[in-house]
Amino acid sequence: MNIKAYKMDGLGNDFVIIDARSEEIELSNDQITKICDRKYIGCDQLIILKKNQNTDASLIFYNSDGSISGACGNGTRCIAEFLNKENKKETIVLTTSSGELISKILGDRLVSTEIGIPKLKWNEIPLSKDINSKNLRIKISDKNGNDFMGGTAVNVGNPHVIFFVDDISKFEIKKIGPIIENSELFPEKCNVTIAQKINKDHIKVNVWERGAGLTKACGTAACATAYAGKINQLTGNNTEIEFASGKLSIHIDEKESIHMKGPVSDIKEINIKI
Repeated sequence: MNIKAYKMDGLGNDFVIIDARSEEIELSNDQITKICDRKYIGCDQLIILKKNQNTDASLIFYNSDGSISGACGNGTRCIAEFLNKENKKETIVLTTSSGELISKILGDRLVSTEIGIPKLKWNEIPLSKDINSKNLRIKISDKNGNDFMGGTAVNVGNPHVIFFVDDISKFEIKKIGPIIENSELFPEKCNVTIAQKINKDHIKVNVWERGAGLTKACGTAACATAYAGKINQLTGNNTEIEFASGKLSIHIDEKESIHMKGPVSDIKEINIKI
Protein backbone atom coordinates (compact mmCIF):
# COMPACT_ATOMS: atom_id res chain seq x y z
CA MET A 1 0.00 0.00 0.00
CA ASN A 2 1.31 3.42 -0.99
CA ILE A 3 0.14 6.40 1.06
CA LYS A 4 0.75 10.04 0.22
CA ALA A 5 1.62 11.81 3.45
CA TYR A 6 3.32 14.89 4.87
CA LYS A 7 5.83 15.75 7.58
CA MET A 8 5.75 18.84 9.79
CA ASP A 9 7.04 19.81 13.20
CA GLY A 10 6.64 22.44 15.89
CA LEU A 11 10.00 23.14 17.60
CA GLY A 12 11.18 19.65 16.67
CA ASN A 13 8.01 17.95 17.95
CA ASP A 14 7.41 16.11 14.66
CA PHE A 15 4.42 14.57 12.94
CA VAL A 16 3.47 12.42 9.99
CA ILE A 17 0.17 13.67 8.55
CA ILE A 18 -2.14 11.47 6.48
CA ASP A 19 -4.98 13.25 4.70
CA ALA A 20 -7.98 10.91 4.77
CA ARG A 21 -10.66 13.50 3.93
CA SER A 22 -11.36 12.16 0.46
CA GLU A 23 -10.34 8.53 0.89
CA GLU A 24 -10.82 6.34 3.95
CA ILE A 25 -7.51 5.00 5.23
CA GLU A 26 -7.47 2.33 7.92
CA LEU A 27 -4.19 1.46 9.64
CA SER A 28 -3.46 -1.32 12.10
CA ASN A 29 -1.56 -0.73 15.33
CA ASP A 30 1.48 -2.43 13.79
CA GLN A 31 1.34 -0.14 10.75
CA ILE A 32 1.04 2.96 12.95
CA THR A 33 4.01 2.00 15.11
CA LYS A 34 6.05 1.18 12.00
CA ILE A 35 5.37 4.60 10.48
CA CYS A 36 6.33 6.28 13.78
CA ASP A 37 9.49 4.17 14.14
CA ARG A 38 12.54 6.36 13.48
CA LYS A 39 14.21 3.43 11.75
CA TYR A 40 11.46 3.75 9.10
CA ILE A 41 9.73 7.16 8.68
CA GLY A 42 9.78 8.36 12.29
CA CYS A 43 7.69 10.87 14.26
CA ASP A 44 6.40 11.67 17.73
CA GLN A 45 2.78 11.38 16.58
CA LEU A 46 0.85 10.24 13.52
CA ILE A 47 -2.04 12.56 12.62
CA ILE A 48 -5.03 11.37 10.59
CA LEU A 49 -6.93 14.23 8.97
CA LYS A 50 -10.63 13.52 8.34
CA LYS A 51 -13.52 15.43 6.80
CA ASN A 52 -15.95 17.19 9.14
CA GLN A 53 -19.14 18.95 8.03
CA ASN A 54 -19.15 21.43 10.93
CA THR A 55 -15.47 22.38 11.21
CA ASP A 56 -12.48 22.60 8.89
CA ALA A 57 -11.51 19.00 9.68
CA SER A 58 -11.36 16.31 12.36
CA LEU A 59 -8.08 15.06 13.79
CA ILE A 60 -7.05 11.74 15.29
CA PHE A 61 -3.67 11.69 17.04
CA TYR A 62 -1.71 8.46 17.48
CA ASN A 63 1.34 8.26 19.73
CA SER A 64 4.42 6.45 18.50
CA ASP A 65 3.42 3.37 20.54
CA GLY A 66 0.11 3.21 18.63
CA SER A 67 -2.05 4.57 21.44
CA ILE A 68 -4.48 7.44 20.85
CA SER A 69 -3.60 10.87 22.25
CA GLY A 70 -6.51 13.04 23.35
CA ALA A 71 -4.86 16.33 22.42
CA CYS A 72 -1.74 17.58 20.70
CA GLY A 73 -1.09 21.31 20.73
CA ASN A 74 1.84 21.44 18.31
CA GLY A 75 0.12 18.95 16.01
CA THR A 76 -3.02 21.09 15.96
CA ARG A 77 -0.98 24.18 15.11
CA CYS A 78 0.76 22.30 12.29
CA ILE A 79 -2.56 21.15 10.81
CA ALA A 80 -3.92 24.71 11.02
CA GLU A 81 -0.96 25.91 8.92
CA PHE A 82 -1.40 22.92 6.58
CA LEU A 83 -5.08 23.77 5.94
CA ASN A 84 -4.37 27.48 5.59
CA LYS A 85 -2.21 26.69 2.55
CA GLU A 86 -5.34 25.12 1.06
CA ASN A 87 -8.23 27.34 2.14
CA LYS A 88 -6.44 30.64 2.99
CA LYS A 89 -8.54 31.06 6.14
CA GLU A 90 -6.96 33.06 8.97
CA THR A 91 -9.02 31.13 11.53
CA ILE A 92 -9.02 27.31 11.48
CA VAL A 93 -11.43 25.26 13.62
CA LEU A 94 -10.53 21.62 14.20
CA THR A 95 -12.47 18.85 15.90
CA THR A 96 -10.47 16.61 18.27
CA SER A 97 -11.45 14.03 20.87
CA SER A 98 -10.94 16.72 23.53
CA GLY A 99 -13.20 19.25 21.78
CA GLU A 100 -13.06 21.92 19.09
CA LEU A 101 -9.81 23.88 18.93
CA ILE A 102 -9.54 27.29 17.29
CA SER A 103 -6.26 28.37 15.70
CA LYS A 104 -5.18 31.73 14.32
CA ILE A 105 -2.76 31.97 11.39
CA LEU A 106 -0.43 34.87 12.22
CA GLY A 107 1.88 34.69 9.21
CA ASP A 108 5.52 33.68 8.72
CA ARG A 109 4.58 30.14 9.91
CA LEU A 110 3.50 31.47 13.32
CA VAL A 111 0.30 29.89 14.66
CA SER A 112 -1.72 30.40 17.86
CA THR A 113 -4.15 27.79 19.21
CA GLU A 114 -6.62 28.07 22.08
CA ILE A 115 -6.34 24.85 24.07
CA GLY A 116 -9.18 25.68 26.47
CA ILE A 117 -9.81 25.73 30.22
CA PRO A 118 -7.72 23.14 32.11
CA LYS A 119 -9.13 20.60 34.54
CA LEU A 120 -7.74 20.23 38.06
CA LYS A 121 -10.19 17.90 39.85
CA TRP A 122 -8.70 14.50 40.70
CA ASN A 123 -11.36 12.56 38.76
CA GLU A 124 -11.03 14.81 35.69
CA ILE A 125 -7.27 14.41 35.29
CA PRO A 126 -7.86 11.47 36.06
CA LEU A 127 -6.15 10.22 39.21
CA SER A 128 -6.88 6.85 40.78
CA LYS A 129 -7.76 8.42 44.15
CA ASP A 130 -9.00 11.70 45.63
CA ILE A 131 -5.85 13.61 46.55
CA ASN A 132 -4.64 17.21 46.21
CA SER A 133 -3.78 17.60 42.50
CA LYS A 134 -1.78 20.76 43.21
CA ASN A 135 0.77 18.78 45.22
CA LEU A 136 0.71 15.02 44.59
CA ARG A 137 3.70 14.49 46.90
CA ILE A 138 5.40 12.16 44.42
CA LYS A 139 9.06 11.52 45.18
CA ILE A 140 11.64 11.90 42.42
CA SER A 141 15.43 11.84 42.81
CA ASP A 142 18.15 13.84 41.10
CA LYS A 143 21.39 12.44 39.64
CA ASN A 144 23.08 12.68 43.04
CA GLY A 145 20.36 10.71 44.81
CA ASN A 146 18.76 13.73 46.48
CA ASP A 147 15.00 13.33 46.86
CA PHE A 148 12.41 15.90 45.79
CA MET A 149 8.72 15.74 46.71
CA GLY A 150 5.99 17.38 44.63
CA GLY A 151 4.11 17.24 41.34
CA THR A 152 1.14 19.28 40.10
CA ALA A 153 -1.43 17.49 37.93
CA VAL A 154 -3.27 19.34 35.15
CA ASN A 155 -5.46 18.05 32.30
CA VAL A 156 -5.39 20.13 29.12
CA GLY A 157 -7.03 17.54 26.89
CA ASN A 158 -4.61 14.91 28.22
CA PRO A 159 -3.14 14.35 31.71
CA HIS A 160 0.12 16.03 32.77
CA VAL A 161 2.19 16.17 35.93
CA ILE A 162 4.72 18.96 36.41
CA PHE A 163 7.62 19.04 38.89
CA PHE A 164 9.15 22.46 39.61
CA VAL A 165 12.81 22.06 40.60
CA ASP A 166 15.77 24.40 41.06
CA ASP A 167 17.83 22.94 38.19
CA ILE A 168 16.36 20.64 35.53
CA SER A 169 19.84 19.53 34.41
CA LYS A 170 20.17 17.59 37.68
CA PHE A 171 17.18 15.35 36.85
CA GLU A 172 17.16 12.55 34.25
CA ILE A 173 13.78 12.78 32.54
CA LYS A 174 14.46 9.53 30.63
CA LYS A 175 14.56 7.65 33.95
CA ILE A 176 11.89 9.58 35.84
CA GLY A 177 9.41 9.92 32.96
CA PRO A 178 8.46 6.29 32.31
CA ILE A 179 8.15 5.52 36.03
CA ILE A 180 5.69 8.37 36.63
CA GLU A 181 3.88 7.80 33.31
CA ASN A 182 3.06 4.23 34.32
CA SER A 183 2.33 4.93 37.98
CA GLU A 184 -0.89 3.41 39.33
CA LEU A 185 -1.88 6.95 40.36
CA PHE A 186 -2.56 7.71 36.66
CA PRO A 187 -5.06 5.17 35.24
CA GLU A 188 -4.75 6.73 31.76
CA LYS A 189 -0.99 7.28 32.16
CA CYS A 190 0.39 10.82 31.98
CA ASN A 191 2.86 13.23 30.43
CA VAL A 192 5.75 14.20 32.72
CA THR A 193 7.50 17.58 32.82
CA ILE A 194 10.51 18.65 34.86
CA ALA A 195 10.36 22.47 35.02
CA GLN A 196 12.69 25.21 36.21
CA LYS A 197 11.51 28.76 36.81
CA ILE A 198 14.00 31.21 35.28
CA ASN A 199 11.89 34.25 36.19
CA LYS A 200 8.18 35.08 36.50
CA ASP A 201 7.81 35.13 32.70
CA HIS A 202 10.10 32.25 31.73
CA ILE A 203 10.15 28.51 32.52
CA LYS A 204 12.60 25.97 31.13
CA VAL A 205 11.39 22.36 30.69
CA ASN A 206 12.24 18.79 29.79
CA VAL A 207 9.29 16.59 28.77
CA TRP A 208 8.52 12.89 28.72
CA GLU A 209 5.44 12.38 26.54
CA ARG A 210 2.86 9.71 27.26
CA GLY A 211 3.06 7.02 24.60
CA ALA A 212 5.93 8.73 22.77
CA GLY A 213 8.78 9.10 25.27
CA LEU A 214 11.40 11.83 25.27
CA THR A 215 10.35 14.67 22.98
CA LYS A 216 12.00 17.87 21.80
CA ALA A 217 8.84 19.85 22.51
CA CYS A 218 5.22 19.31 23.57
CA GLY A 219 2.51 21.94 23.16
CA THR A 220 0.11 20.63 25.78
CA ALA A 221 3.02 20.22 28.24
CA ALA A 222 3.84 23.89 27.72
CA CYS A 223 0.20 24.82 28.44
CA ALA A 224 0.02 22.58 31.51
CA THR A 225 3.34 23.90 32.85
CA ALA A 226 2.31 27.53 32.44
CA TYR A 227 -0.98 26.89 34.23
CA ALA A 228 0.73 24.91 37.00
CA GLY A 229 3.17 27.81 37.39
CA LYS A 230 0.29 30.23 37.78
CA ILE A 231 -1.65 28.22 40.38
CA ASN A 232 1.58 27.69 42.34
CA GLN A 233 2.15 31.48 42.23
CA LEU A 234 5.41 31.11 40.32
CA THR A 235 4.26 32.90 37.16
CA GLY A 236 1.47 35.11 35.87
CA ASN A 237 -0.82 34.98 32.86
CA ASN A 238 1.95 35.22 30.25
CA THR A 239 4.83 32.74 30.20
CA GLU A 240 7.55 31.71 27.79
CA ILE A 241 8.09 27.95 27.96
CA GLU A 242 11.57 27.02 26.76
CA PHE A 243 12.42 23.68 25.18
CA ALA A 244 15.83 22.63 23.90
CA SER A 245 14.87 23.74 20.38
CA GLY A 246 12.96 26.96 21.11
CA LYS A 247 10.11 28.61 22.99
CA LEU A 248 6.31 28.60 23.02
CA SER A 249 4.40 31.64 24.29
CA ILE A 250 1.52 30.79 26.63
CA HIS A 251 -1.26 33.23 27.55
CA ILE A 252 -4.01 32.53 30.09
CA ASP A 253 -7.02 34.77 29.44
CA GLU A 254 -9.64 36.20 31.80
CA LYS A 255 -11.74 33.03 31.43
CA GLU A 256 -8.74 30.85 32.42
CA SER A 257 -8.54 29.50 28.87
CA ILE A 258 -5.02 28.74 27.66
CA HIS A 259 -3.62 30.03 24.36
CA MET A 260 -0.32 28.78 22.90
CA LYS A 261 1.67 30.52 20.17
CA GLY A 262 4.76 29.38 18.32
CA PRO A 263 6.38 28.53 15.00
CA VAL A 264 5.70 25.54 12.74
CA SER A 265 7.85 24.08 10.00
CA ASP A 266 7.46 23.96 6.23
CA ILE A 267 5.32 21.14 4.83
CA LYS A 268 7.25 18.24 3.35
CA GLU A 269 5.47 15.74 1.11
CA ILE A 270 6.47 12.09 1.54
CA ASN A 271 5.36 8.70 0.23
CA ILE A 272 4.81 5.79 2.63
CA LYS A 273 5.05 2.23 1.39
CA ILE A 274 3.59 -0.14 3.93
